[in-house]
Amino acid sequence: MRRQKKGVRPIKRCLFLWLVRGAALFVFGVPGAGRAADRPNILFLFSDDQSYKTLSGDPEALPGAHTPNLDGLARRGIRFSYAYMGSWCMPSRASLLTGLHPHGIESMRMEGKYPGSTYDPAVCRFWPRVFRENGYATAQIGKWHTGTDAGFGRDWDYQAVWNRPAFPDNAGSYYDGQVIVENGVERRVDGYSTDNYTDWACDFIQGEHRDPSKPWYLWLCYGAIHGPTIPAERHRGRHAKDAVRMPADIVGPWPGKPAWLEQTRSWVKGEDGVIRARKSGAEFGDIDEASRTTYDAFVHQSLDCVEALDEGIGRVLAALRESGQDGNTLVVFTADQGFGMGEHGFRSKLAPWDATYRSPLIVSMPSRLPQGKVCAQPVHGVDLVSTFFGFAGISLPWKMHGRDLGPLLRQPESPGSLFPCLYEHTGKAYGSDVAKTVRETPEDAVHHHVPWYVAINDGRWKYIRYLHGGEEELYDLREDPEELRNLRGDRSAELERLRGLMKEELRRTGADELQ
Repeated sequence: MRRQKKGVRPIKRCLFLWLVRGAALFVFGVPGAGRAADRPNILFLFSDDQSYKTLSGDPEALPGAHTPNLDGLARRGIRFSYAYMGSWCMPSRASLLTGLHPHGIESMRMEGKYPGSTYDPAVCRFWPRVFRENGYATAQIGKWHTGTDAGFGRDWDYQAVWNRPAFPDNAGSYYDGQVIVENGVERRVDGYSTDNYTDWACDFIQGEHRDPSKPWYLWLCYGAIHGPTIPAERHRGRHAKDAVRMPADIVGPWPGKPAWLEQTRSWVKGEDGVIRARKSGAEFGDIDEASRTTYDAFVHQSLDCVEALDEGIGRVLAALRESGQDGNTLVVFTADQGFGMGEHGFRSKLAPWDATYRSPLIVSMPSRLPQGKVCAQPVHGVDLVSTFFGFAGISLPWKMHGRDLGPLLRQPESPGSLFPCLYEHTGKAYGSDVAKTVRETPEDAVHHHVPWYVAINDGRWKYIRYLHGGEEELYDLREDPEELRNLRGDRSAELERLRGLMKEELRRTGADELQ
């Protein structure tokens, strides 16, 4: 594990390692070699707290957004218009490790000093172990936020992770001075984390820490652009002169929306007409606890931070290409969830609207999938898990909540919505604790002022129902993509239809008690 200082690393050893892999496949026998050669590698690129509007190729991109490498990945693949991974960091990752919505994940719980958490691996099984048992080399690099037990030697052949739950006193060090655990060995690593993770991922892709005869799965979890949203020094101030597009409802009012928005309000307009943070936000990268950033500065700083992320992804994709593996590698990019860039008054995640929940999602494998397409079918992170199993040719080891997107990926622009997409917010609760809380202590079904909810998107309409009190919202995403007009009282037919779809999805995923 070596530190990269300048964010640019030459690709070495690629041809040699590719020849070694080919020789190993030949030596180890035709039947096994054939399976390894046919089964694709899977490169899962994962960012943190990233709004889809920070990608310059998105139709709703912020002015000045600059992500040439991610835009290039989208041109070589499929960009999804609606993707939902989770409402915040931990449940998003838990779903992507189990293939289950939070209400189906038993034994996972917060415990100890935040972000301490734990689970019983015999009950809460992580699927990378199944890939290992079926001949894949599995690796995870970067942020870990799902239990103190990161699973090295059980779920992962190789890990170099910043385990936040295991080291809560280091949990705020998103960008430098991290305690990294590499294959069970702790060490402090300095340097810009985005660059470090990129270095280690390039090493893995080029052949380090893995058996060259095996296909591989790599989950690369960047910490950017999560608060404190510190840009690399080389990118600091790059977007300072960008124009800024002000969200329509950044300071309210919010007609048709729930009253708790007053508690989550993050922005206010001063007497000078300038929009500033309602309170200090050092955790987001404000200068200190006394500072209140302007909205313009907040947007500029976020876009500055995205620069290193896009740059790093470009280097990782170059390593894949120059090592000759791009033709047999499924590449997926997404974020653990979205992040409110002022919409509905937010400077956070959690809420049910697309601006605060929806993730960017790009899927690319030009050798097998169409290029330059946009898919309007709403999907969830649990669908990605089932899709990985489909591409690897491995049977699902337990009943998962997701659908294999393989057929959709082959025809991403097929007309109509193929299935409704359910997503949820259950705070820090998982498994049967979700229904128990809603049933016995509904006043606790709130997380950072946001009540728990379930929501469904059918490709045009979105329906939201809060589990604490049953309040409802309905939006026409085609006519009102910013979700400014709650049509709850105007479209009874759509409301009834979506209620029915939600009921079916809750039943299908074992959540009858949340009806």
